[in-house]
Amino acid sequence: MAQKKAELPPRRRMRGFEAAAQLVASRVKAAGETRGFAVARLLTHWTEVVGSEIAAHARPVKISHGKGIGATLTLLVPGAQAPLINMQLGQIRERVNACYGFNAVSRIVLTQTAPLGFAEGQAQFTPAPRHAPAPPDPAQLAQAEEIAAGFDNPALSAAVRRMALNILSRWDSNDRKATP
Repeated sequence: MAQKKAELPPRRRMRGFEAAAQLVASRVKAAGETRGFAVARLLTHWTEVVGSEIAAHARPVKISHGKGIGATLTLLVPGAQAPLINMQLGQIRERVNACYGFNAVSRIVLTQTAPLGFAEGQAQFTPAPRHAPAPPDPAQLAQAEEIAAGFDNPALSAAVRRMALNILSRWDSNDRKATP
C-alpha cells in the first residue's frame, strides 16, 4: 500500500522581511500591461518621469500600439490645463521615451476631463497640500535682525534678513549654539 507523504508547511525564507514593492510588483505589472504599459515605472514614477508641474495636471491612461511605428500615449488632463499641457507634448514625449530607453511613443493624445474627474470619480486631480511655514523663533528673528542691521540699503537689508532666517531655521538645536 502506498502511503501519501504528509504535506509539509511552506518553507520560510531566511532573508528576513521583503520590501512591499516586491510583494505587489507582479500585480502592478499585470495591471499595467492590460493598459498597454510595458514599463510599469511609467505609472509608478510618473511624477519623476515628467516632472511635478506636468504630473499635477496630467495622468497616463493607456498606451495603444497601432500598425505604424511607435505607440500612442493617452493622457487624462483637466479641460482648463489642456492647452498648457499641449504646448509641452514634445517635452513629455522625450521624457517618456527616455524612461523606455528608445522611441516607444511617437504620439500623445490628450483626453480632457472635469477637474473632479469622470466615471464615478476615477480621475481626481487634487493638488498637493502646501504647508504654511512655521513662525520664526523670536531668538532667530533677533539674530537675523542683528545680522541685517549692518547694511544701509533697505532692500539689501531685507534680503539678508530673509536669508539669515532661512539659514537659522534649518539648523538643528545643537548647531544653534554655534555662531553663524
